[in-house]
Amino acid sequence: MNQIKDLTSGNIFSQIVKLAIPIIATSFVQMAYNMTDMAWLGQVGSETVSAVGMALYMVWFGASLLFITKIGVEVGVSQSIGQKNLERAQSFARNAFSLSFVISIVFALCTWLFADSIINLFNIKNDFVNQTALQYLRIIAIGMPFTYSNITMSGVYNGVGNTKTPFWINAFGLIINIILDPILIFGWGAIPKMGAAGAGIATVISQLCVFILFIYFLHIKENPLNVKNYLGKIQKEFLMPILKVGGPVALQSTSFAFLAMFLARVMNNIAEGNPIPFSVQSIGAQIEALSWMTASGFSTALGTFTGQNYGANQWYRIQKGFFITLGIAGFIGIISTLLFFFWGDHIFNLFLNSRETDVVKMGIVYLIIISFSQVFMTIEITTTGAFNGIGKAMPPAFVGIIGNILRIPFAFLFSYSLLDYLPQFQNWIPAESVSVTGVWWGITLSSIIKGSILFWWFLLLLYKHPENTNPLPFQRFWIRIIPSRIRQNSIIMKPIENEKLKKRT
Repeated sequence: MNQIKDLTSGNIFSQIVKLAIPIIATSFVQMAYNMTDMAWLGQVGSETVSAVGMALYMVWFGASLLFITKIGVEVGVSQSIGQKNLERAQSFARNAFSLSFVISIVFALCTWLFADSIINLFNIKNDFVNQTALQYLRIIAIGMPFTYSNITMSGVYNGVGNTKTPFWINAFGLIINIILDPILIFGWGAIPKMGAAGAGIATVISQLCVFILFIYFLHIKENPLNVKNYLGKIQKEFLMPILKVGGPVALQSTSFAFLAMFLARVMNNIAEGNPIPFSVQSIGAQIEALSWMTASGFSTALGTFTGQNYGANQWYRIQKGFFITLGIAGFIGIISTLLFFFWGDHIFNLFLNSRETDVVKMGIVYLIIISFSQVFMTIEITTTGAFNGIGKAMPPAFVGIIGNILRIPFAFLFSYSLLDYLPQFQNWIPAESVSVTGVWWGITLSSIIKGSILFWWFLLLLYKHPENTNPLPFQRFWIRIIPSRIRQNSIIMKPIENEKLKKRT
């Protein structure tokens, strides 16, 4: 089993960190594609940023759809490795890649054909923004089959515990994107100035290079699962498990992308066509991704770790790995809260030129509001990885979808009914812009609700699972402070005391 890491024994903390760091680095690299575009285009103007931000919602929607194959192959491969079944792991990899290639081609074609209708959904009353967004989206659609196939191939590597190779491959693509962006956006020599179109072309070229490298490493140089051909007939035996695990995750993520698009339209209506709030949210989403992507890296690592130990029926390691990862993610959330709350102006200034003072000031307000939800967001993301690892993707999908739907009524509630109770932020924004912040307060509240519910749901699963005989942290505390006679009659302690009694007899 070449290059496959066994995560069913050894130090849990070091295993999760070693898995997570390359995944986080890969996530930052993937995020840096958009951030690089935004940073360069911010020098062109906020209208161009708004245009690219609109198109990126569709890219996000497609990437969310491909979570079907990414999560499906990560969980399928990791559980198969935990069961020491290489042939089954090979089949998961082959079926997931074939399915991802079909989905990505169909999605790219639909995006190209209906690009005009997609852009009109945002209801931006600015012809330059709409035309620029349309041009950028159609260029990006050309590279979607490569971009989305790369996501699944990263999932294959994550499933076998080799998270370094996807990082180096994606980092190479980012370097190409960084080099091409200023050349194609602003022009150089005989190359004309292309603006947003140049950013799109740079992204397509870099993603094509990443695709070629993945094919070379995955099939020729390394081939960690010894698969002879990654493209083939999709088998129902493996399609259904992939859909069962990856489907709910993709449904949650695509609904999140769709609702985010709808919420953007709601915000534009509240702002009465003013493009500044949308520019702020487009840039702010990229900034917030710093914490989101870091937590997602640990979540993916936890999913792989949990998957292998679930296959090996190691529930003690599953539980301990969950709490270790949760502690790390919570620390990330605290750091993000402090950065966004106290240094939002410095962070936002990195993405715009000095003339865009109104955008920067509203951006400060955006980051202050979002800062209150960072810890809960990282908890939600981490717990999602734990659920995915044991093959139960439905609970986080259910909580995530309902929580995201609530953002729509929350936006109206805060922006209209409770407008007088919202902070005015008089130092940064005019009074007429306060209503827009109601949308962002709704996003924060929904994140707090989602993170809280999902955390307690997984705790309940650990507590009730018949094969998990290890006490939870709060149960250990209960053991230390409660006298033994009272403890034995406690509902919380009953399963543990019964287990101890069985062992004695």
